[in-house]
Amino acid sequence: MIQVPPSPFLRMRAPFMKAVVNRLRTRFDYASALGTDCSGLYFQAATGETRAQDSEWGERGFVIRVQRDGAVAEFSFNAPTGGSPEIFADGLAARLEPLLADSGARRYPALADGSARVSSSGEMESDPFDADPEGVLESLCAIRDRVLGSGPEFPYARALAEFMRVSKVFVSPARDLEQSFVWGQAYIMAMARRGEIQRFGMETFSGRKGTEIIDEMNMRVDSVVAAARALLDAGPIEPGEYDVVLTPEATGLLAHEAFGHGVETDMFVKNRARASQYLGKGVASPIVTMYDGADGAIQTGSFLFDDEGTLATKTMIIDRGILVSGISDSLSAMTLGAKPTGNGRRQDFAHKAYARMTNTYIAPGSSTADEIIASVKYGWMLCDMDSGMEDPKNWGIQLVFNSAKEIRDGKLTGRVASPVVCSGYVPDVLSGITMVSGDFELSGTGYCGKGYKEFVKVSAGGPYVRTRMRLG
Repeated sequence: MIQVPPSPFLRMRAPFMKAVVNRLRTRFDYASALGTDCSGLYFQAATGETRAQDSEWGERGFVIRVQRDGAVAEFSFNAPTGGSPEIFADGLAARLEPLLADSGARRYPALADGSARVSSSGEMESDPFDADPEGVLESLCAIRDRVLGSGPEFPYARALAEFMRVSKVFVSPARDLEQSFVWGQAYIMAMARRGEIQRFGMETFSGRKGTEIIDEMNMRVDSVVAAARALLDAGPIEPGEYDVVLTPEATGLLAHEAFGHGVETDMFVKNRARASQYLGKGVASPIVTMYDGADGAIQTGSFLFDDEGTLATKTMIIDRGILVSGISDSLSAMTLGAKPTGNGRRQDFAHKAYARMTNTYIAPGSSTADEIIASVKYGWMLCDMDSGMEDPKNWGIQLVFNSAKEIRDGKLTGRVASPVVCSGYVPDVLSGITMVSGDFELSGTGYCGKGYKEFVKVSAGGPYVRTRMRLG
């Protein structure tokens, strides 16, 4: 395994920033600095096109946070410049003072600065930043060409891989934190066409991985082709309420939409989440336990500490059907008198920190996938997630899947429907869960926005699950 090195840019500037923070602490009740140095590579081979470029997830800079008399202010910049740490700190203070003096500024309880000194370097099998870009593109072209060569019904294919090297430091008078890791994500897309019918099959790959992820892609080309070809015969589904079996990917989408934004505690503070009224109450079947946490799994939503310097945790959201916790950034946690869960995340150093999901999943149960399918008299197995949305205030969800497989008398019939839209009231859907498998998978190719902006990488997943939903 190859260890991911720390950022020289951050290593060189960390002592300076530590001195800046210590100087600021003499003038404010709290002071801290987050430094980020994240760069990435994006490779794509599509029909008629190849591309290699920097990833759009890249960022490099710092954000200072201070607090006085409850008011909090921040200032971001690309790099410290000019003079000593003391001179630089005094210049920052002059910019921050007016923000704290604003009579309309929200007041928070005192931010904690517990002692912690931790450094972490992730591992990978093959370093994409040392790889020959032409070689990576050739590998993706070979995958694309395998799809195109599968038959005349495949006029278009795309294979892409993206890799991000993430390095961050967080310093305060009591904290010195450092982390470096690489995550990778990849897709194979196959478009099948018959007359005017056009369908897409897709397979995704993700994790704390380097270019070894391309080996996984090579093993799944045939399944992508088969899925796209099967969708050519897919028809509509008759609207109604059905027993459904969710694959791990579908379970992840349910978990993300049902108890994602709905349990972000800044939504509690703003009275925008109905879940806040159900803490300590039953919201799901007793066989359902659900978690979120950067420390709960190894995926694209994992990290050592969040963007406010809180160490990552594994937060139990639902304990055997009972809603027991939300996920929080430090400011909303302090407002609610709770302990931060390490979910304070920024789109980049120049954006605010919000309570955000990391790795969100339903815990495994005791059934098998085969037992769950065999238990269904008539229903559908939902596959290949497309998108989802939720209404945290009213607790409604809508999930869209690229395909659903018919189940009759406990067996898959081979009939496929596409696309399929699922909807429901969150407590009804979760309380309707009657079986949960011992399987467990996470998918981390997605990202999540706070509304229509503030995007961060997340993963979601879980086991196979049986419940009831309205389909159409």
